[in-house]
Amino acid sequence: MELMAGGTLLRLLPQRAAYLPAQQTLLVADAHLGKAVSFRRLGLPVPEATTDETLQRLAQAVAATGARQVVFLGDLLHSARSRAEATMAAVARWRERHASLALTLVRGNHDGHAGDPPADWGVSCVDGPLLLDPGGLALAHHPQSVPGRYVVAGHLHPAAVVGGRGHDRLRLPCFHFGATVGVLPAFGAFTGMHVMPRAPGDRVFVVAGDAVRPLPGLHTLAA
Repeated sequence: MELMAGGTLLRLLPQRAAYLPAQQTLLVADAHLGKAVSFRRLGLPVPEATTDETLQRLAQAVAATGARQVVFLGDLLHSARSRAEATMAAVARWRERHASLALTLVRGNHDGHAGDPPADWGVSCVDGPLLLDPGGLALAHHPQSVPGRYVVAGHLHPAAVVGGRGHDRLRLPCFHFGATVGVLPAFGAFTGMHVMPRAPGDRVFVVAGDAVRPLPGLHTLAA
């Protein structure tokens, strides 16, 4: 699924990431690596192997696009407790297999607590917004407007509710593009979702299995 935002072509991927073909750049929001182990250290029973699942999906997105750069839109590591030996080793192995990729982190609120990733991950860390030229995009963690730019952000973990037969309702991760700000779904395998309000003209695309599908638009009523 492709769309234009801020004069820039974005390709929306079922891996819950977006790709900028002109920049050969993959955008990933809210990976929250190590979140499950962070919760387990607090004594909470949560799923295992979520970091491996997240890294596998990241590898699939890189392979599918041929991206030469990945920009993480904040919250790469979940917390300081996420720096468990197994988590750090899994990411280090992934990095070795993708040594030629340029990695950039636009710091988010969780990164402030978790700290920047280890130096041997080779991640350039910046405070947002990160302005892309050429193009009219600003990359950020928090979905806040930037004058003269279209913002692509994360933070909200957007979801949409879709209906089926028999009054069934299902929450699905989604891409939510408003007039000046677009929000990517949370990439991490162990993250919550938040159903965002939808204004007329907003473009929403749900991730359903291995497909990205648009939701019908809202329309204003005539006065």
